[in-house]
Formats: sequence, structure tokens, C-alpha cells
Amino acid sequence: MPKPNYAFEKRQRELAKKKKQDEKDARKREAREANAPVAASATESPPADVPSPAPGPRVHLRKPDM
Repeated sequence: MPKPNYAFEKRQRELAKKKKQDEKDARKREAREANAPVAASATESPPADVPSPAPGPRVHLRKPDM
């Protein structure tokens, strides 16, 4: 009687799990794209005659010495 190939079975489970996650991500992406037309107008760049606000000062936080 041949012994079971556990590595093959594990790989098949991992592939099934990855496929299921990919399908879930695709559904989420489609849902976001369905709502995107409303958000797309907010992401458009402002007209050229309106100046963009200046960036604020950069803040660098130091890690505490241990």
C-alpha cells in the first residue's frame, strides 16, 4: 500500500486557499470600482489657476534610546 503524499495534499490546500482569497479580493475590487465614479471627481486635480496649498513642515520623530 503506498504511503500518502502529505506535501502534495498541503500544496493543494494552500492553492485552494489562495484561489478563494483572490476571488474575495476581486469581489472587493469590483465593489470599490462600482463606487469609484463618486470618488473619482474628488481625486481629479484642481484647475491650473488655483494654487495648491504649500506642504507643511516635516516632523521627524526620534526613537527613544535604550
